[in-house]
Amino acid sequence: FALTLPSETVIAEQMDVIDPQAIHAVRQFLRRSLAARLRTDWEVAYQDNRTPGDYSPDALSAGRRGLKNLALSYLMELDDSDAHQLAQTQYDNANNMTDRLAGLVALTNSSAPGRADALARFYEEFAGEALVIDKWFMLQANARTTDVAAVRTLMQHPAFTLKNPNRARSLLFGFCNGNPARFHAPDGSGYQFWAEQVIALNALNPQVAARLARSLDRWRKYAPALQDKMRAALKQVADTRNLSKDVAEVVTKALSN
Repeated sequence: FALTLPSETVIAEQMDVIDPQAIHAVRQFLRRSLAARLRTDWEVAYQDNRTPGDYSPDALSAGRRGLKNLALSYLMELDDSDAHQLAQTQYDNANNMTDRLAGLVALTNSSAPGRADALARFYEEFAGEALVIDKWFMLQANARTTDVAAVRTLMQHPAFTLKNPNRARSLLFGFCNGNPARFHAPDGSGYQFWAEQVIALNALNPQVAARLARSLDRWRKYAPALQDKMRAALKQVADTRNLSKDVAEVVTKALSN
């Protein structure tokens, strides 16, 4: 949709010097401004594009669901009780995964009181479906409230294991590659976490570790204060004993560029 703003990652690719915190702040300011100024329009778009009745995968219905869920995402930027109730009602009453996930993502990125309960109920309902639980981990990894401490907590969940490549990708890649404002925290905690996980994965699955290692391969494009912390994390990985050829190639190339 034309109303969908470029992601923070896409915006970063256009910058000479990348400042993830500034990009996040400006993008969120724009989303909140559009939400507030166009609130009535978003509410009308949401109501006019509901698809009552049995689920249909046809193109028209899919397009209406997409526009409705985009409207919901903007309304949730207001983070008020009306928006919370709209997302909660959609989550509770959804008869398809598209709307269920959209409602859950909206709740997860808000201060809605039903946020934790919705996440718990979703897990309980779909605990036996691996691909759906991968999405459950990923949407939490991408959430704007998720920091390193929250990811570490999720890693303690019984359904998480680094030995499962898809599960590792959903959470670790979801955070390191899909949540730039939190991953690139000014204190460098995201980079320390990244180094720990690359080293841990190196012993289990060097190919997955090498792909995660690429999260910092453009470190010289970032603001100087972040560069120093990124370089330290890269050197920590590079100095690890028994480093696989795949990972060593990525970090050595990054440090030498």
